[in-house]
Amino acid sequence: MFPKLDPLLHSELRLAVMSILAGVDEADFTYLRKQTGATAGNLSVQIDKLAAANYITVEKGFQGKMPRTTCRITPDGQEAFQQYVDALREYFPQ
Repeated sequence: MFPKLDPLLHSELRLAVMSILAGVDEADFTYLRKQTGATAGNLSVQIDKLAAANYITVEKGFQGKMPRTTCRITPDGQEAFQQYVDALREYFPQ
């Protein structure tokens, strides 16, 4: 039997965001939007879902006079992401 995949991470855009954040200390909204190719509105919704699950933290502030949103993966998010990757590997034959 195949392991269950976390439905929150099974979304292409949320998985992309988590993949990016797993490899960096933090990433700002503009960087995530450019890397994923997502619209600002869709990315914002998906970031909110990940934050509500405590998979990421979101910090809003300013860089000079420009607003800046920074995202970081949490320990819960790291664990959930690793479990997702491990479960997904079981879907592929060795």
